[in-house]
Amino acid sequence: MEKENLSVVLHSQGDLRLVLLQMHSVGICGSDVHFWQNGRIGDYVVKKPMVLGHEASGRVVKVGSAVKNLKEGDRVAVEPGVPREMDEFFKSGNYNLSPTIFFCATPPDDGNLCRFYKHSANFCYKLPDNVTYEEGALIEPLSVAIHACRRAGVTLGSSVLICGSGPIGLVCLLVAKAMGASQVVITDLSADRLVMAKELGADFPLTVKREDGPEELAKRVEGLLGAQPHITIECTGVESSVQTAIYATRPGGVVVLVGLGAAMTTIPLLNAALREVDIRGVFRYCNTWPMAIAMLASKKVNVAPLVTHRFPLEQAVQAFETTRQGQGVKIMLKCDKTDQNP
Repeated sequence: MEKENLSVVLHSQGDLRLVLLQMHSVGICGSDVHFWQNGRIGDYVVKKPMVLGHEASGRVVKVGSAVKNLKEGDRVAVEPGVPREMDEFFKSGNYNLSPTIFFCATPPDDGNLCRFYKHSANFCYKLPDNVTYEEGALIEPLSVAIHACRRAGVTLGSSVLICGSGPIGLVCLLVAKAMGASQVVITDLSADRLVMAKELGADFPLTVKREDGPEELAKRVEGLLGAQPHITIECTGVESSVQTAIYATRPGGVVVLVGLGAAMTTIPLLNAALREVDIRGVFRYCNTWPMAIAMLASKKVNVAPLVTHRFPLEQAVQAFETTRQGQGVKIMLKCDKTDQNP
């Protein structure tokens, strides 16, 4: 490693566990746009210039002296969250909850939307030959869905309601189906997004309107399925949608909150309590990259249709503006001038 690249992770003298990557494909996430437009998400405030990007894949161009799992030329997907210490969350396998975790493009940590980027080798995963760079970058949102479906307990025969058919709602649909969900209802305001949801395997795309009442929508979901769903995965963060999620879920079921909304949200808590509807949070993911890679390599999940727009890194502002305007589904930035293939 060159001297300027020795500054990130030095575990002990002579023990360098970093790799230098030539970045290839980096997806734009809603959080990237939110930081760009607002300078903060909750308690995470941008106080100095910060590199964006955390949905990424690239090629190893240099390895540290202690790296054993990778070599130059390997194509890898980057897990953006790297624990900084071996705390109780790390020990329990829930390293995503560690308050000191490094996470790409979350202040003050820089992201990987750049030409070259250095990262912990232990959080770079080699891609099989039949998995593209773009699919590798999409492992990050796919991981959100895997973690959400694990938290929800999706299994063979589950009936599932997914609120919102943006990129995260769509990957939740793909993962829920791959994990055995028998019937999936997915909602959105956009008919175009629901067309894609239908193409990706949704059994019941349901167009909603802003004026629809949560209890009314819950009844419509029950009518489509013939019964209330076992599980609801809420991907919008909108207060009325969270309310719908609770009303719609059957007694003893699970609501998983993936979407981020207002800091304070009014919900029918008594309704959930009296029907023993569990409400579970989701914060990023942990231990998901191996499963995601296996899903992609085996072709059990196809994320390729999600990429609707591609821009070279030089057109990053245009790419971000396209995302901000809600055009397409997933916008991908291409960072390697020598390789513009997916």
